[in-house]
Amino acid sequence: MADSFDIRELNVRIEQQSAFVSNLTLGMDKVIVGQKHLIDSLLIGLLSDGHILLEGVPGLAKTLAIKTLSQLIEAKYSRIQFTPDLLPADVVGTLVYSQKDENFHVKKGPVFANFVLADEINRAPAKVQSALLEAMQEHQVTIGDNTFKLPAPFLVMATQNPIEQEGTYQLPEAQVDRFMLKVVIDYPTLQEEKLIIRENLHSSLPQVSPVITSGEIMEARDIVRQVYIDEKIEQYIADIVFATRYPERYALPELRDLISFGGSPRASINLAKAARAYAFIKRRGFVVPEDVKAVAHDVLRHRIGLTYEAEAINVKSEEIVSRIINKVEVP
Repeated sequence: MADSFDIRELNVRIEQQSAFVSNLTLGMDKVIVGQKHLIDSLLIGLLSDGHILLEGVPGLAKTLAIKTLSQLIEAKYSRIQFTPDLLPADVVGTLVYSQKDENFHVKKGPVFANFVLADEINRAPAKVQSALLEAMQEHQVTIGDNTFKLPAPFLVMATQNPIEQEGTYQLPEAQVDRFMLKVVIDYPTLQEEKLIIRENLHSSLPQVSPVITSGEIMEARDIVRQVYIDEKIEQYIADIVFATRYPERYALPELRDLISFGGSPRASINLAKAARAYAFIKRRGFVVPEDVKAVAHDVLRHRIGLTYEAEAINVKSEEIVSRIINKVEVP
């Protein structure tokens, strides 16, 4: 158990070492108008070594955000446009025969990058999705008989369009669960929209320069792991996740018939990791309940299964998470 002196010392150290977050945020704000939640989510994924699933209509700067982040970090960026005719080899790479030396050579695919944008991931068939799954989970790729490590940091940001479902392949629960966060992004405000029009009509997009190296990001991840989580906060996280499985134990019996399955232990782990990263972004050396609440929707919305009854009365997983957060006792 850390005493108050240790916490104060840790707080000062983390406040100093998280200064680069301001530089990253300023760089993102130069290019992206609004979308504060999207920017925070990208930083949480980056600092927690977690992947992000983005849902939003086209044109909300999803691609631009991850491209800008990779420019600010001096890292390799690649974009894969998922289509129904895509093959696993188009993502991870393949063996190519060379007549010159009569041998097979490995040709690495676009997944060998620090930041990978998997655009419209639900448009590719299951075989392609599973090829990406090994890369996301194991941070490695198998081509032929050889296994190759992916560069670090490695972050997959996948997007899916919630509107058009024709010609799409729904991601299976096991794969969706591999994404640390599922972020739903909305339209900009009226003022932001006017600013977007003005910027795009009068000038080209601002250029950003690297403010941090990928090595420094790896060091920052080690520092994020030092952010202090009190035992009471751990209990709070466990209670929230248990309430998704056994709502009747938390005085929420009305949710019993709406939830087909709740969050797995991966939900608890990711909730703690994301809360830690959020505290770090806010330049604090310890996690408070508000940090957990701030990331709970993004961590849990894709980990709660809805019954037919919930779908019939149009209840979304968002509402279930909100009701759980409002009910579970805050430490």
